[in-house]
Amino acid sequence: MEAESKTINQFATRVRQMILQYQSVTKQNEDLCRQVAEQQERIAKLEAQLQQQRNDYESLKLARMVEITDGDMQSAQKRLAKLIRDVDKCITLVNEKQE
Repeated sequence: MEAESKTINQFATRVRQMILQYQSVTKQNEDLCRQVAEQQERIAKLEAQLQQQRNDYESLKLARMVEITDGDMQSAQKRLAKLIRDVDKCITLVNEKQE
């Protein structure tokens, strides 16, 4: 009878240990899920910031290409004409895709 009581006590102790371990793992999982969500939010913000920086860079490149100085008037006119042709090509492509 004493052996059975000892076995039952051991079983009960192990069940309590498993419950505590389960609670610990559940809390750890919740913490990790929260961290993943925070990191995903941070990544989204950084991607938006990167896209804004790329847009700003492209705008600066365009402004640089359009910049006109006294000595570069003819060159600037050629670049502007090329930009207009590029825009016309883009408009044509957009119109073709819409049809």
